[in-house]
Amino acid sequence: MGAHRCRRSSTSVTPPPHRNRKCPRAGCGSCFSSSPPCKRRKWERPKMAAAELAALPELVVLRILELLPLRDRLRAASVCRRWKRIAENGALWTEVDLTPHKLSCRTLWHALRHCLRPNLLTLRLRGTLRTTSRHRLLSPALLSALTTRCPHLQHLSLTEADLHTIPYNSLPPSLTTLELCCCEIPSLWFFGSDAPRLQHLELHNVPAFSDRHLLNVSSHSHLRTLSLLGTYRVTDVGMERAAPHLEGLEHLELQHCVLTDSALHFIARHMKRLRVLEITSIPHLTDLGLASLAALEHLEVLHLDLYNKFSLRAVTALCRALPRLRSLTLDGVHSEDETMGEIRVVVPRCSFTPPPRPQA
Repeated sequence: MGAHRCRRSSTSVTPPPHRNRKCPRAGCGSCFSSSPPCKRRKWERPKMAAAELAALPELVVLRILELLPLRDRLRAASVCRRWKRIAENGALWTEVDLTPHKLSCRTLWHALRHCLRPNLLTLRLRGTLRTTSRHRLLSPALLSALTTRCPHLQHLSLTEADLHTIPYNSLPPSLTTLELCCCEIPSLWFFGSDAPRLQHLELHNVPAFSDRHLLNVSSHSHLRTLSLLGTYRVTDVGMERAAPHLEGLEHLELQHCVLTDSALHFIARHMKRLRVLEITSIPHLTDLGLASLAALEHLEVLHLDLYNKFSLRAVTALCRALPRLRSLTLDGVHSEDETMGEIRVVVPRCSFTPPPRPQA
């Protein structure tokens, strides 16, 4: 018997048109087309998104770009010519934060040439400590180029930067605010004829900062804010020498410093214009030094903690002696204490932070 072969018909069956499916777009006649609506939507969805983006006003696009990180902002500039023009708007480049990225000198040079704009006001950078000179974040040449490129730079924040090879005079002269966090600084800093006229100086965990640096800082006659956090090399001797030259100071913050009641006496004697004073985590202070702060007649904001040897009675007496005090913050105290009622009568705007619970 011969082999039986099944021959398929050459004619193909045409599937029925998708008449029962409804097109998701109103007023569209494709619901009677033979192709499924989903295939049509795959092709039209990018076109519709592009049309919606093109219809956005420039102010809306500008607001969107303001909320994006720097990397996404640079990517958005390559979308189209319109977005590139909006992304180069000077309003987007007044403040640049590069701290999420650990930069080297080479990458910072690239950012300086292609990202930073002449109207830059605030720049935040993060480097890497204990690196070779080749991989350090800053150099005198780069700071000189930064001064030329961004002549209006006012606020410079440096985190984990090795500044041993950087002369203080090489900082941009337009700076008014300098913030150093976990940085290494040389012994001859904060002094020079061409140095920037700082108004605000904030130091966070800068272990090399000493009495000599504090004396150099006091030479800045325009200084209004000084924050010393974790500067354990500052002593009473340094405060005694620097306080007479810090008469114009309005905001002083001291935390984790090795100071005693003598330092508070020097502060009360010379810094008469203080409006904000924050003293926390300094264990050698007592009620005797706290009482001397009554001489600060212009003091408006006071922040203390009771982890020191301050008593609530001494705090209450100080609040009554300060005529302009309007805000008080106390750490390490229970709000249910009876003395709290007396303090609230003297200072209506007061807040209390309870002491931490002991670990089990």
